[in-house]
Amino acid sequence: MEIPSKYAPREVEKQWYQAWLDQKAFASKPDNRPAYTIVIPPPNVTGVLHMGHMLNVTIQDVLVRRARMKGFNACWVPGTDHASIATEAKVVQKLRESGVKKSDLSREEFLEHAWEWTHKHGGIILEQLKELGASCDWDRTTFTLDPIRSESVLKAFNTLHKQGHVYRGLRMVNWDPEAQTS
Repeated sequence: MEIPSKYAPREVEKQWYQAWLDQKAFASKPDNRPAYTIVIPPPNVTGVLHMGHMLNVTIQDVLVRRARMKGFNACWVPGTDHASIATEAKVVQKLRESGVKKSDLSREEFLEHAWEWTHKHGGIILEQLKELGASCDWDRTTFTLDPIRSESVLKAFNTLHKQGHVYRGLRMVNWDPEAQTS
């Protein structure tokens, strides 16, 4: 075996991280230890990590690793947000570049394009988190439009509506003339 003359952090860290994933070092199963959980405020599926994300991820990673070392059953839940407004803007732009207007599509056809965009770009940020070495429980990865989360949102909305906290009223709204939506 030849020893490299220079340290190649990307390769070395990639191998260590894969070993940790293979050993399920970041997995969390309920047990009798005190629980310590952080849910990543989900980054949008439309982009890539920026410095703000990286600062937040670094702080959360330090907290979760510290909790593990102190004996807590630490669980760091990763996920992404559907970012409907930002996703819509990206999809409309992509359609425009191919000569298609959003108004020429049915709702279902547009949603097909939106889901295609989400499936193509949604995993980029999660892969970047892995490259950073984030100690997330990757078996618990979530998406804001997963059925269980969508069901919870609908239930909460209905409850708030029944309690009179959600209502229609005459007021100004922010209208986006480009996307033709508020």
